[in-house]
Amino acid sequence: MAWTEPDYSRSQVNDAGVALVDSSASPRDQSRARTIVNNWRASHSFPLNALQMNLRNTVAGFGEAALVAQRLKRLSSIEAKLRRSHHMQLARMHDIGGCRAVLPFADDVLDVVRKYDKSRALHEPLRRYDYLTSPRDSGYRGVHLVYGYRTRSEAHAVYRGMRIEIQLRSRLQHAWATAVETVGTFSGQALKSSEGHEAWLRFFSLMSTELACTEGLPPVPGTPADRSALRRELAQLAAELDAVARLEAYGRTLRILEGDVRNGRAAYFHIYLDLTGENVRWNEYSADEREEAIRAYEEVETAIRRFPGAETVLVQVGSVEALRRAYPNYFADTTVFVAEVKKAIEGNVRP
Repeated sequence: MAWTEPDYSRSQVNDAGVALVDSSASPRDQSRARTIVNNWRASHSFPLNALQMNLRNTVAGFGEAALVAQRLKRLSSIEAKLRRSHHMQLARMHDIGGCRAVLPFADDVLDVVRKYDKSRALHEPLRRYDYLTSPRDSGYRGVHLVYGYRTRSEAHAVYRGMRIEIQLRSRLQHAWATAVETVGTFSGQALKSSEGHEAWLRFFSLMSTELACTEGLPPVPGTPADRSALRRELAQLAAELDAVARLEAYGRTLRILEGDVRNGRAAYFHIYLDLTGENVRWNEYSADEREEAIRAYEEVETAIRRFPGAETVLVQVGSVEALRRAYPNYFADTTVFVAEVKKAIEGNVRP
């Protein structure tokens, strides 16, 4: 396999990052910026593969109980991050290449972190983000380890210093993240970036604390420390959002649409969901039919307001595909999360 090598200097990469999100840049400059950024992104494949193999070796003792995956950050996600972080230099973005291990329990995550601390691996540890014991306000948990790629081989010297992020999560934390991504995909909200419907953001923050109680971790700041109070608020929000029915319907829809996502040529799905049953219907639209898709969605959205339990969404096929790639077990993960929500709102405290 021929690995992509960086064709541009770090300063050219940084300039391309600026041009990529500059609304005043000319179409020619934007096109050149995308060429440079795509090359820089693809060049992370080789160091990412090296760090991913090291991660697999580190968690090998867990056998099939550990799920390892890797991904290159999508161009749209790179753009979004550059827009949010105005002073970020693209050449220093640490998660263009990322690999992840999902482990059975939170204690296992801490054990793997200790293994990395003791490791004599060649790669340079740069930063650690401990969202396990200090969760984000959104409720996100996990540990992120950032490494700079190192090599003694001159054949691979062009990759030296490239940054790769390793994410470590427990199964419950991963199920939470999958549910956030799933709701965000169907609602068109950037929930994982703490943007979107306040009720959903609060719901996921509360559920993160509920799962933390199970795993013996600190609560999310701003959520009730008392579990009874936590569950009362959680039950109220779950009812307001119809959260269980929606999550189950989204899971059914993803399962039904998977074949079309893999094999179809559509750019948009206009989906009708019956939250009270198994009914899922959809129409597919090409990229050129975007305006038609929006009109159809708006018409149905207006019409179904009189029918409780009905929902319509307009989803980009690329977003569903990205969800499938990032969370290959999303059916199982969503089921796990829904089961935890049901336990919480029914008040079934674990022994």
